[in-house]
Amino acid sequence: MSVHRSGTAHRSRELDHLRTRLRRTRLSKARLSAVGILFLAFSLLLAQPVRAADVPARGSAHMGMGVIPHDGQGGLPTSRATQTEGVDVSSHQGNVAWPALWSSGVKWAYVKATEGTYYTNPYFTQQYTGSYNVGMIRGAYHFATPDTTGGAAQANYFVDHGGGWSKDGRTLPGALDIEWNPYGAACFGKTQSAMVTWIRDFLNQYKARTGRDAVIYSATSWWTQCTGDYAGFASANPLWIARYASAAGTLPAGWSYYTMWQYTSSGPTVGDHNKFNGTLDRVVALANG
Repeated sequence: MSVHRSGTAHRSRELDHLRTRLRRTRLSKARLSAVGILFLAFSLLLAQPVRAADVPARGSAHMGMGVIPHDGQGGLPTSRATQTEGVDVSSHQGNVAWPALWSSGVKWAYVKATEGTYYTNPYFTQQYTGSYNVGMIRGAYHFATPDTTGGAAQANYFVDHGGGWSKDGRTLPGALDIEWNPYGAACFGKTQSAMVTWIRDFLNQYKARTGRDAVIYSATSWWTQCTGDYAGFASANPLWIARYASAAGTLPAGWSYYTMWQYTSSGPTVGDHNKFNGTLDRVVALANG
């Protein structure tokens, strides 16, 4: 009988041990399940589309806004005597210290005038007139939103709200800022051929209104993605290339050289600094047409 009791006790201890292991296994599985649920929830959160709060307000876009997120940035260009320093500004800069920029060697400027057919820069007068008053050669630019209205309509809006031109030797032709859409799909929901048509409509209407061929501001990667690297504007429209690096790099098809190059958004006094590909007299020549 004593041996029987000993075997029963041994089996009882084994059963208790098995029950303990089972409980621990269940607890581990529960913990793993909890971790898995948290990981899945975090993954789903990351995969959610951009919330409305993350999209900038309409009108707040400015030249070069998409360059760093899409193309990154590198070093600064080496100094070249044949290039002339310039800046571009928008409401993002507010009232600009033009005398300080002039003293630092900045000789030309572009000012955002309009966006779409719904926005005008509230600082336009201070920026456009202020740069002129210190002696700079200045021009106006339009931030394109091809998903809102047609190219011709936006060209008219631009000309009617500061984007005109006069042959005074101090006014540059208007610039079309066509780049990544900060409010949605990079190419504004347009096919490559539809984008080319939109740009052509803008350029044709701008020339009809002012007699000048507008400058095209863009980045090679955007131009390739959204126009199919279209080469048809290069013969008439000066290129303003956006690339934050030590060299301008590969240009869009058709252009063998750039007229202007936005090389940084982190310059002194005003962040967006540019090089004009020539001496000051070539800036004047572009202004005169």
